[in-house]
Amino acid sequence: MTNVDDLNELAKRRGFFFPANDSYGGLAGFYVYGPAGAALKNNIENSWRAKFVIGEGHFEISTPTISPSPVFKASGHLDEFDDLLITCSTCETSHRADHLLKSQHTLSQSSDVSIQEFKKFLSMYSLTCPSCKNTLDDSTLREFNLMFATKVGPGSQTPGYLRPETAQGIFVEFPRLSSYARGKLPFGVAQIGTSYRNEISPRKGLTRLREFTQAELELFIHPTDLGPTIAPTTTKLPLYSISQQESNGTLESVTAREALDQNIISNRWIAYYLELSIDWYNSIGIDLNRFRYRQHMPNELAHYASDCWDAEVEIGGDWIEITGFAHRGNYDLSKHNTHSSDDFTMFIPLDEPQKKIQTNLNPDMEYFGPTFGKLAPEILSRIDEMAMSNSNIFDPPEINVDINGTIHSVLSKHLHPTTGETIINGEHILPHVIEPSFGIDRIIYSILAHAFHEDTIDGETRFLLSLPPSIAPTFVGIFPLLTRDNLDVIAQDMASNLRTSGFSVTHDESGSIGKRYRRQDEVGTPFCVTIDHQYFEDHTVTLRERNSATQIRIEANSIPTILESLRNGSSTFSDLV
Repeated sequence: MTNVDDLNELAKRRGFFFPANDSYGGLAGFYVYGPAGAALKNNIENSWRAKFVIGEGHFEISTPTISPSPVFKASGHLDEFDDLLITCSTCETSHRADHLLKSQHTLSQSSDVSIQEFKKFLSMYSLTCPSCKNTLDDSTLREFNLMFATKVGPGSQTPGYLRPETAQGIFVEFPRLSSYARGKLPFGVAQIGTSYRNEISPRKGLTRLREFTQAELELFIHPTDLGPTIAPTTTKLPLYSISQQESNGTLESVTAREALDQNIISNRWIAYYLELSIDWYNSIGIDLNRFRYRQHMPNELAHYASDCWDAEVEIGGDWIEITGFAHRGNYDLSKHNTHSSDDFTMFIPLDEPQKKIQTNLNPDMEYFGPTFGKLAPEILSRIDEMAMSNSNIFDPPEINVDINGTIHSVLSKHLHPTTGETIINGEHILPHVIEPSFGIDRIIYSILAHAFHEDTIDGETRFLLSLPPSIAPTFVGIFPLLTRDNLDVIAQDMASNLRTSGFSVTHDESGSIGKRYRRQDEVGTPFCVTIDHQYFEDHTVTLRERNSATQIRIEANSIPTILESLRNGSSTFSDLV
């Protein structure tokens, strides 16, 4: 189990991450990535981009972090993006209610429940304030919206909000993005960027922040698209399904194909991304022995999602979510289609034109426009769909139309349907969305936690980060054994040449060679090159591998070629040995 206190101390000491604004007392939920952390973060983002954007043939965009309030009114964030807040009447400290319930009674409860539902829990389980130990009551329980509000421009100013997720920027721009996709489905749009949530209780290092980085992919599919064919493989998925959670069972280790065949996973797209992602997690250093895919329970599933699985990792005895995989349906696009002035549907041509008996509604728009406003086109479209399956729909005096759960009554006398044969060349549809959403900060924290351990080398204890070479902040350290006899000049020249060749290099002359090795072990540098006096005899240097601390002698001129083969994976250190 990872000692998180030791990990956090190493992260601060070696420049991975540390609390922001410490000189002014700090502000919870905000962290600085130091030199090592920023490099690690960039490497992970580039690795994600290579796997999920370039590798899958998707687009990547970058949208503003601030949007006007109508965007979030349409998306539901203004009305529904809340956590339950409970405040101590004695010390006036506020806490997130569901977190207290989990920590004090090991009872996990979704934050999506209403105040009245949560009050029932408080009647059964007493809660105490962590700050002053006073007993809490439900009189201070309230919903707290997590978005940061701001004002844009001078004068009257336009109200806006910092985005709580990068996804909405993609959804809002869908009409233009679909034209870039040339009207063909499926297509994916990705974004890596900063999001903001005014968390009630930021905690546990990088696991719960107020400013954080997301890497999100929105895959737009046809509503009838069941997903790609999942071929049999040997890749096992550690699944913690609803049934296993309800029975306190163990993980089910099955392939994606087996999970579909056994109906553990119902959606082929979800299975596809779970399989694709586990390979990526393994490549960046997530310990798959401390990893699982957990299915959302019915009480925590978002109302618009038909299924959702979280990738979770174990750190310090706790399981934390690092990625969510959800089938969002057409919820987001339908909301923006209703609330905005743009058309969010896509016209999908048929392979061949079809003859069809079609009912033309011939509506009285002087009735529909004033009565239903911007909803009129959607209501008429829905009536048109209903008429396809029920020719008697116009017989009753009223037609009840369900739009996103709200029933609208339409007077039949304002419709004058006529039926005739027409040629259909295609259809207008609202695509559905498959969303893998990755929390970059939590992934960084997980990688560091899983790579961090302590061992003994030459009778000396060392802290070690066994980071994969592909994401390590520094790829190679270049050291002169001594800072004399021209060894330091040779080392400086080698470091400069390697940087020119695109390697991330550190050049260190401070302290004993053993201390320099230990410093690089702690930041996860996979290889070190040391120039000693033997260089003048046979033009060789030592190449040291981090995990084993094994050293071999290599021709100095071959160092760039050997390092490149180690970096691209065409050879391993054991091959050289």
